[in-house]
Amino acid sequence: MRTYPLTLAAALAATVLLAGCSSDKSGGDDAKNADRPSDSACALGDMGVEVGAAAAPAAGDTGTVTVTLTNKGAQCTLKGFAGVDLLADDKTTSVLPDEGAKPQSLTLGKGATTSFTITYVRGEAGSAESLDVHKASFTLPGDTRTAHELTWSYGAVDWRDDQKPSVSGFETSGD
Repeated sequence: MRTYPLTLAAALAATVLLAGCSSDKSGGDDAKNADRPSDSACALGDMGVEVGAAAAPAAGDTGTVTVTLTNKGAQCTLKGFAGVDLLADDKTTSVLPDEGAKPQSLTLGKGATTSFTITYVRGEAGSAESLDVHKASFTLPGDTRTAHELTWSYGAVDWRDDQKPSVSGFETSGD
C-alpha cells in the first residue's frame, strides 16, 4: 500500500487552508468596514482629502476652494451637502449651499473620488462687511461629528448678503 499520494494530498490541503489564514490582528480596512451597510453614510475618517484653490487676488474678486475626497473605505453614500464653517478670531459662520442647488445622493465605491467647491468673494481686510477667516472646517452629511480643518490663506471673505460664500453639491470625478 502506498502512502505517498495521501501524504501529498494532506500536505496540499493543509497548505490551502493555511494560505487563507492571516496573522494580522489589526483587522485592516475590510474588517473595519465588514459590518457597514453598503448604503451607509460616508465617514470622513475613510476619506483622503486634497484641497486646491483658485484664490481671489484682490477685494471684490471671486475665488474657489475645491475639496477632493477619495474613498479609502467600503462603499458608502453621500446624501446632501458638505457642512462648511468659516472660522475667524471672534466667530464661526456656516456657509450655505449654492442658491438653487438640490441635494443629491452619490454612492462612492472604494477608490472613487468626489469633490465640492466653496465659492467666495474676497473682502477688504478689517472691514465690518468682511470676515477675516483663518480656518475653514467641513463635515460630511451623515458624519457631522467628525470635522476636517484646513488653513484659510485666501484673504478676508466678503460677508454682505449679496456676496456671501456658498458650497456646491458633490461632483463626481474621473470616469
